[in-house]
Amino acid sequence: MTRLRFLSRLGLGALLLGVAIGVLLTPAAQAASRVKDIASFEGVRDNILVGYGLVVGLNGTGDDMDDDPYTRESLIGMLERMGVNTRDDDLAPDNTAAVIVTATLPAFARQGSRIDVTISALGTASNLLGGTLLVTPLVGADGEVYAVAQGQVQVGGFVAQGEAETVTKGVPTNGRIPSAAIVEKEVPFELASMESVKISLRNPDFTTGRRISNAINTFLGTDVSRPLDPGTVLLRVPRDYPGGVVALLTDVEQLRVQPDQLARVVIDEQTGTIVIGENVRIDTVAIAQGNLTIRVTETPQVSQPAPFSTTGETVTVPRTEIEIDEDTDARLQVVEGGVTLQDLVNSLNALGVGPRDMISILQSIKAAGAMQAEIQVM
Repeated sequence: MTRLRFLSRLGLGALLLGVAIGVLLTPAAQAASRVKDIASFEGVRDNILVGYGLVVGLNGTGDDMDDDPYTRESLIGMLERMGVNTRDDDLAPDNTAAVIVTATLPAFARQGSRIDVTISALGTASNLLGGTLLVTPLVGADGEVYAVAQGQVQVGGFVAQGEAETVTKGVPTNGRIPSAAIVEKEVPFELASMESVKISLRNPDFTTGRRISNAINTFLGTDVSRPLDPGTVLLRVPRDYPGGVVALLTDVEQLRVQPDQLARVVIDEQTGTIVIGENVRIDTVAIAQGNLTIRVTETPQVSQPAPFSTTGETVTVPRTEIEIDEDTDARLQVVEGGVTLQDLVNSLNALGVGPRDMISILQSIKAAGAMQAEIQVM
């Protein structure tokens, strides 16, 4: 009985120790990314499809046939293929719209499967709500038809108007049809017979590519992977791997790798957005930020003669007030060398610097050679 209690306590202690170790190691494991999240495999890719079609059944919100002659010609051609002759008639319906249909053909999509399509008005149509897309072939970059779409258009926006006001929400000339296209042709690709697979990094980097290669070799216990360039890692498929290529890629994409980042500052001057990378470092530099603000205020006053006076006239007398603020209270802020991203942000915030001024400061620091990073202006 005593031995059983000892073993029970020993098992409980081992369990608690294992839980504690797991808690300590969890943040480090979660900091790494899966290979499938930072890279893609050769051949496993989507294909873009596009087509031209007609949407009918609109409530008077279709194309103007006089302004959009291609819509009229398309409608005449469709009716003639159905045996209806409309060449001699004045065809000008307002319930038809010419549209561009786009879709993405997923990798390994099989014949008969369905994909979603997006509808966009091409002419003067003001609303696609309630319309129906007629049969539209979708072609790839090679000109081949890979899918055919048809269905009821779903529009997220709407237009409500009266005689004096119009309210528009969203984009009513853009819609979507879920599962509207049927795949008619498959993209040929033999994955199971491949002897080697190339892994393409979404953000090419020498260090990240080597880490992926080392992680694969460590997992398989043999040197079957090596980086070819900053954006490509070559993986040779072992002949005796259980499950073949599909099983190998399934296991490889779950491996966790810590991707390396460039020291980069991304600036969008139009919106005032600044994104600073983790590895950005600043040498010792002094920063001062000050603006010259001139405020001109016009307060005109009216001067008029005394009551019952027979002389004088009412005039407007201008009154101008000018204020000049040179930010005389601004001080230099010293940023020590090798500071981190958080230190840089704290120093700039201490100066009360806004996003627009911060862009100019970062560019000036880079021009002074004190920023060990790349600045990318969008």
